[in-house]
Amino acid sequence: MRTWRGNPWAILLTLSLGFFMTLLDLTIVNIAIPGIVAGLGASLDQAMWVVNAYVLVLAVLLITGGRLGDLLGKRNLFIAGVAVFTLASLACGLARDPAWLIAARAVQGLGAALLMPQTMSIIIGTFPAERRGVALGVWGSVAGLSTITGPTVGGLLVTTLDWRWIFIVNLPIGVLTLVLAAAVLPGRTRTVRRRFDLTGVLLASAALFCLIFALTEGQKHDWNGGILALAGTAAVFLAIFLLHQRARQDAEPLVPFALFRDRNFAVLCLVGGAVSIGMVGMALPLTLYLQTVLGLSALQTGLVMAPSSVVSMLLAPLAGRLTDRIGGRPLLTGGLVLYALGLLWLNATAEVGRSWTAFLGPFMLSGIGIGWVFAPMATEATRNVPPRLAGAAAGVNNTIRQVGSVLGAAVVGAVLQNRLATALRDEAAARAGELPSRLRGEFVDGFAGAAEGGLEIGAAQHAGAHPLSASVPPDLAQRFQNLAADVFAHGFVQAMRPALMVPVAVIVLAAAASVAVRRYRTPAPAPEAGPEAGPVQGPATSASSPPDARPERA
Repeated sequence: MRTWRGNPWAILLTLSLGFFMTLLDLTIVNIAIPGIVAGLGASLDQAMWVVNAYVLVLAVLLITGGRLGDLLGKRNLFIAGVAVFTLASLACGLARDPAWLIAARAVQGLGAALLMPQTMSIIIGTFPAERRGVALGVWGSVAGLSTITGPTVGGLLVTTLDWRWIFIVNLPIGVLTLVLAAAVLPGRTRTVRRRFDLTGVLLASAALFCLIFALTEGQKHDWNGGILALAGTAAVFLAIFLLHQRARQDAEPLVPFALFRDRNFAVLCLVGGAVSIGMVGMALPLTLYLQTVLGLSALQTGLVMAPSSVVSMLLAPLAGRLTDRIGGRPLLTGGLVLYALGLLWLNATAEVGRSWTAFLGPFMLSGIGIGWVFAPMATEATRNVPPRLAGAAAGVNNTIRQVGSVLGAAVVGAVLQNRLATALRDEAAARAGELPSRLRGEFVDGFAGAAEGGLEIGAAQHAGAHPLSASVPPDLAQRFQNLAADVFAHGFVQAMRPALMVPVAVIVLAAAASVAVRRYRTPAPAPEAGPEAGPVQGPATSASSPPDARPERA
């Protein structure tokens, strides 16, 4: 396979496999939470930390992982990240108690943080700016594929085998990625050979840890004083970090401020965070709606939502090709507008008793919209990034997107829970008149605290309510339970509408911000190369490589 070393498309395939694994484990675990609770005797809080431990470590260490790639070699960090991730997946599959599984998931997050930034930065170094859109389009389509695979394949594995297989499935993918990486990734990817900003790493990690932890746990703790103090601590650490970075701009800082002098990079980092808020903000309430109101299984829910991801995945490479030809701004702005319209259509379609077929149109429209977003967003953000800063750019970009995902879940979840408490109370009071007077107070009181303590408790109310005294006739008890189910279904739909407007508003703001992206100008034709010149220069031969780039040691 030595003939494939440095081949740009073989490199892209290898990077996409690693990227796919990290994104898959952001979605596939959610569907296995009931199995993990039953199989390990875990509490619901422990099961949620199986999800959150991965997200927390990943988001905290992305900037560090990106800069380490600049210092130690992107190929080295990618291979190390895949190896750590694969071994941690095996540890997850062998877990014997919740603490073991949570710790292994944290190590998975470490592996993902090491490899994920290298995927974008190696693409930057492999494909010249005028041909980068196609590559980033393929890279972006991996996100759509992982979104489909998580709930569908995950649901199939959990249903037919066991929850452990959602982790074991990573092993063959990880081994294949390691073999390909050793065979095809170019060795010459180091661009900086000086000191590592350890103080910056500690400050950035502390700031991100406090912020992500506060956002993750805030809703559960009702945003009490401790959570707000943690968020304030994050702001203090961030301020100190920025002051420290300003003093190190001439000495390999963790975050080079030169990146943000490029208007496209600065604007599109914010747009990327907004897109993450929008995507998570859509998925959270709609997934709960499809399962708790329409009664679909986890696998059925994944299949209903799949058209959005399928369309996005198919359009992403085309969007990348068009970005190379006409620039990304019109595609990006148009895609964000279509995505917002798709969300509005989904919001208007959601009713009690809807058939799943009613959602095909709005999910496809949202998929068309997001399919035009990822490739132009990544291409225009990195078009002017020099190879020596590629790792830092990828780390910053991915960190903002991960923070956006956590922020989207926290804000939309808080709005949904707040509105659900009010809607259930109002619905119960309005429908209590259909019951005998002696049961009305009991019926309304049953929903008084339905949404307290998290959305899981509110969803559990859909199953029917609390036990009634033995003196209540069976037909009246069944009527009581059916009415309770109706209250939850209609109350949830009422609460979901304002919650879904949060991602709509954020995406509209992102579309407005995207107008500030500089218009792409087609580069002048390059002089004809000799017959021995290849179509795409790898990092080992790129004319844009900095003068201090040196081959890595074997």
